[in-house]
Amino acid sequence: MEKYNERQKIIVIFFCICALLLVYKSAELQIFESKYREQARRTTLDKQINYPSRGLIYDRNDELLVVNTPIYDIKATFKKVDTDMDTIAFCELLEIPIDTFSILLNKNWKSRRFHKSVPFTFLSKVKPEIYAKFQERMFEFPGFYPVIRNIRSYPHQNAAHTLGYLGEVDQRTINKSDGKYQTGDFIGVSGVEKSYDDMLRGSKGLNYLLKDNLGRDVGSYENGSLDSSAVSGDDINVALDLMLQEYSELLMSNKRGAIVALEPKTGEVLAMISAPTYDPNILKMDVNRGKAFNDLLSDTINKPMLDRSVISKYPPGSIFKPIFALIAMQMGVAEPNRTIYCDGSYEVGKRGFSQGCRNHPTPYSIDIALQWSCNSYFYQLMKECILLNGYDNPGAGLDTIVNYLSDFGLGKKTGLDYHYENEGFIPDSKYYDKLYKDVYNGWKWSYILSLGIGQGELELTTLQMANLAAIIANRGYYYKPHLLSAINGDKQAIPNEYLERHKVRINQEYFEPVINGMEKVISQGTATTAYVPGLDICGKTGTSQNQRKVSHSVFFGFAPKVNPKIAIAVYVENAGSGGAIAAPIGGLIIEKYLNKDIAPNRIWLQDAMIEKNLLDPYE
Repeated sequence: MEKYNERQKIIVIFFCICALLLVYKSAELQIFESKYREQARRTTLDKQINYPSRGLIYDRNDELLVVNTPIYDIKATFKKVDTDMDTIAFCELLEIPIDTFSILLNKNWKSRRFHKSVPFTFLSKVKPEIYAKFQERMFEFPGFYPVIRNIRSYPHQNAAHTLGYLGEVDQRTINKSDGKYQTGDFIGVSGVEKSYDDMLRGSKGLNYLLKDNLGRDVGSYENGSLDSSAVSGDDINVALDLMLQEYSELLMSNKRGAIVALEPKTGEVLAMISAPTYDPNILKMDVNRGKAFNDLLSDTINKPMLDRSVISKYPPGSIFKPIFALIAMQMGVAEPNRTIYCDGSYEVGKRGFSQGCRNHPTPYSIDIALQWSCNSYFYQLMKECILLNGYDNPGAGLDTIVNYLSDFGLGKKTGLDYHYENEGFIPDSKYYDKLYKDVYNGWKWSYILSLGIGQGELELTTLQMANLAAIIANRGYYYKPHLLSAINGDKQAIPNEYLERHKVRINQEYFEPVINGMEKVISQGTATTAYVPGLDICGKTGTSQNQRKVSHSVFFGFAPKVNPKIAIAVYVENAGSGGAIAAPIGGLIIEKYLNKDIAPNRIWLQDAMIEKNLLDPYE
C-alpha cells in the first residue's frame, strides 16, 4: 500500500509541474510578451487562391489559336467587411452605383452556394485602370481584395465552333466536383475547351497571408510553408490547319452548311467549318459578352451558334451511292461490270416514275453508273439487296445493309473528341415495322427504294460523310476522327483509341471500280467544277432533295487517288445541284491544301464561290 501511495505522489507531482509550465508559457505569450499579443490583436489569417494559366491551343503547324488575357476581379468575404466603411468612396472608386453595393454584397446565405466566411466574387471584369486604383487603397476597405485571372482571346477569327468558349461554372457542377470548382471559376462550355477542360485548366495554388486590421499584408503564414504554387494547364495542338480553316470559312461566306476535312491515314481533322460562323472574340468573358451571346441566340434563321458539322443531320443524296455500291457487291447482288439499262425512269409495278436521270450513256459498269449518278442503276441494286431473302421478308435484306453501314460508322457517333456529336439516323426493319404498323401486310420493298440514292429517312452528319470519303480513300479502313494532335508538343501522347485502325467488311477488290468511278465523276462526270490538273481528285456529287426549299448541294471526295492526303465533305444548304456549289468549293479546298495556292486560271471560280450569297433560301 505504501508503494502504491508513493507512486501516486510522484504522478501527482509530475502533472502539477506540467500544469505550472503550461500556465507560465501562457502568461509569457499573453501577458509578458507584447509581440504575440499585438500580432494576435492586429492580424488575421487569409487564404488566397492563385489561379493557374490555362493551357494554350495551337494548330497542327504550331500557329497559336487561343491565348490568355488577364481579367481583374474584386473578391469579398462578408464576415470581414467593415460595416462602418466609406461606402460612397468605395463605389466611386469602382465606378458602380451606390444602389447596387448592397445587392452585390448580400447573397442568399441560406443557399449552399454562398457562405459568409467564404470569399466570393463581388465584382468581375473590372477595368485595368480601376483595378490599379483599388490596389492602392484597398487597405481602406477590409474584406475586399483584388484577384487576377485569365480569360481566352483569339489571334484569329476562325474555328469558333471547334475551339469552343468558356463560361462560369454552375452550382450543379460545383456540387459534383469534389472541391475542384468553386463559385466564379471558369470551365469549358463547348468545343475543344470542354473536351479537354481537365487538361487545359491546370491546378490552383494557395497562399496563406497574415493581414492587419486594415487589410494590409503583414507577411506569409509560417514563412509560406503551407503555400502551394499554381500549376499551369497543358498546352495542346489540335489537328486543324489554320490556313485551310480560314480559307474554307471564306468560301462558305453568306452560306449555310458545313465542311469537314480529314487526313485519311490518321483520322486527324484538318478543318471543321459550320456556316454561318462568328468571331470567337465576341464571346470572351468581358463586359460585352452577354449582349453578344443574346445576339447570336436571337438569330433563329441563320442559327450561328449551331455547329452544323457535327449536330445537323442531312440526307446525303447521291454521295451515298459509292458506299451502297460497295455493299451491293459484297452482298453478291452486283459485280464491277454489271450493266443496268436506264431510260430516265424506273418502273415499280405497273407505274414508272422519273427520278431525274438526265440523258447519259448506258451504265455498263458500276464506275459508269457512278460517273453519271444513275438513279435507276442504284434503285435496281437496292431492290435486289432488299429482296435477297424473298419478297415476303424485305426486313432481312434491309437489316443486312444496315449491318454493313454500321462498319462504316453510320447510325452511331464516330467517336470524335468533341463536346457533342449527333449519331445521324439509319432506318432498319424495326423502324419501318413501326412506321407502317397500320398498313395491311406491312411495308414493301418499293417503300424504301429511295435509300439506295441517299434519300428517304437516311440522315448523316457532315463529319460522317467526310469519314466515308476517308474509308474509300484508305480502301477499307479508318481511324476515329479526332482533333487532338499533341500534348505539350508530344504527338505520341494522344489516347490510344485514336491510333486503332477500324476495318469495314468489304473485299479489297471492290474499292477500285468505285474509286475509278469517282475519278471519272471529277474528270468527265457531274463534278468537273472540282477538277484540278495533276491532283487526281476522286469525288461524288449529290443533290439532296428538300421538300420545303431549294435542294441541298453535296460533295465528298479525296485526293490524290494514290496515297491520299485529304478527304473532304461539303454540304451547302439550299444551294441546288452538287456540281454547282459544293463540288467547286470542295475542289478549291483540296487544291489549296495540296498546292498551297489556287491556280491563276481558277481564281475566277474562287471569287465566284466567295461572292455567292445563299442566305436567301429562295435564291
